[in-house]
Amino acid sequence: MTILEEKCLAGCCGLYCGLCPRFQSKAPSRCLGCQLGEQHSYCSVYRCCVVKRGLFTCADCDEYPCERLLRVLGVEEGLDSFISHKPALPNLDRIREVGLETYLGERKERRLLVEHLLANYNEGRSMSFFCAASALMPPDLIRQAIAEMERMLTNNQVSGSDLKAKAKAMRSSIQELASQAGIDLKLRKKPK
Repeated sequence: MTILEEKCLAGCCGLYCGLCPRFQSKAPSRCLGCQLGEQHSYCSVYRCCVVKRGLFTCADCDEYPCERLLRVLGVEEGLDSFISHKPALPNLDRIREVGLETYLGERKERRLLVEHLLANYNEGRSMSFFCAASALMPPDLIRQAIAEMERMLTNNQVSGSDLKAKAKAMRSSIQELASQAGIDLKLRKKPK
C-alpha cells in the first residue's frame, strides 16, 4: 500500500480504518475507509472536519477536541459502536505529536498484524476480536501471541489443519496477554 493509500485509512475522528472489521471484510459491503467513498456522508465529524473546515483530521483543528467529536466518539458515555473508540483521541494526540506520516507508519504495523491474524487464524468469527486487539494492544503483544501460536503448532499442541482450534487458541493467547497488561478488549455497549 502506498503512503497515499495508507493516508486514506486515517479517519478524521482518529479511528484508523485499517483496523476496522468493515474495512477488513471481504464482503460486497466492504468499507473503503473514511476518506473514500460515500459511506462517511452520515458522519457529523467528517462533515465538520473535512467538508466545512477543509482539514484532513481533527488533529489539525484549533478547536480540538470539540464537543461534537467527544459526543460522536461516546467519550462522555464511554460507549463504542462496531469498533472500539478508545484509541481515537490518543491517535489524534499522536498525529499532533509526530505528524500524520509517522503516525501512519505506526498504524501500518498494526494493520499488517491484523491482516496476518485474519489470514491465518480467522475461522469466520474472529474478525472483530482481532481488529479490536490490534487497535488496543501494543504490537509487541500481538507478535508475542503469534510467536506463542507458532510454538504450539510446531509442538503439535494445536493442529495446523484445524482452523477452529487455531482461532480458539489465538484468541485465548491474545486475551490472556491483554488481561495481563490490563487491557479490556470488549466493546463498550449500552446495557439492554
